[in-house]
Amino acid sequence: MNTKIIICLVAATLLSTVSFAGAQQPTKIPRIGYLVISSVGGSSSRLAMLRQGLRDLGYVEGKNIILEIRSADGNQERGAALAEELVHLQVDVIVSGGSGATRPLKEATKTIPVVMAQDDDPVGNGFVASLARPGGNITGLSNFRTDLSGKRLELLKEIAPRISRVAVMANITEVSTAQLLKETELAAQALRLKLQQIDVSNANEIEPAFRAASKGRAEAILMMIGGPILNSHGSQIRELAVKNRLPAMYARSNDVEAGGLASYNPNTDELFRRAATYVDKILKGAKPADLPVEQPTKFEFIINLKTAKQIGLTIPPNVLARADRVIR
Repeated sequence: MNTKIIICLVAATLLSTVSFAGAQQPTKIPRIGYLVISSVGGSSSRLAMLRQGLRDLGYVEGKNIILEIRSADGNQERGAALAEELVHLQVDVIVSGGSGATRPLKEATKTIPVVMAQDDDPVGNGFVASLARPGGNITGLSNFRTDLSGKRLELLKEIAPRISRVAVMANITEVSTAQLLKETELAAQALRLKLQQIDVSNANEIEPAFRAASKGRAEAILMMIGGPILNSHGSQIRELAVKNRLPAMYARSNDVEAGGLASYNPNTDELFRRAATYVDKILKGAKPADLPVEQPTKFEFIINLKTAKQIGLTIPPNVLARADRVIR
């Protein structure tokens, strides 16, 4: 009888020890990957907004969330290796800073959820089956870029009413460029503008592009260059536009804040803040396949009067009155 009592006591002690040890197991802190092709410095405001969005939802870095940040520093070829690195770390979800980052992530994993902070054409790029039903491990936000090129050309014409020839600088290696150019051509016909298409697929083609625009007697520029090239060499592009006294319309507000003439676009920083809501839902059990891709509903028209003065352009008062923001 005493032996049985001792055995029971030992068993109870072991069970309580195991239970106590189990109760003391630390909670696993979710790890969030973040991949951009541009330099982190070149997209610092976007990363800051992603962090802000996470904080707003109660996530504190180092306490209940860990960010694994990877940047290709403008080198698209490094994207694949960095995507594989994040997958090897077995992060819980990855936020991509644009299509240049989403593409290698799509190749690297079919299981880890990927949140697009922005993409100009998620369906056309093959990242999702449809906006309403993504269908795979990728979801997030669209920046509506392909549908806005015609509107940007229209606003460029209003800013500089006398122009008749516009150089369209675009990266033809990007999947969405064909649709961008198609929309722009339709708008140009309605506005009776002649377009000069100039390819800028890498940084070495920036200066030759402006020489080609000058040779083609362009009177303005519609800037369709995006991604790593604009992120890493934006200052050079803006300076050349001013130096050549060419009114230029950009797709991002931060280019205007940094010295470009005008932009019309969704608030990209806000898209990165919204990406945090997708991260939150996925961490709480939602599947990317069931989370519709969100499209922007608010757009900003921004004009930099300092730059207008530098290139000798007087913007019509009625156009200034319509701007959401004027930088003086």
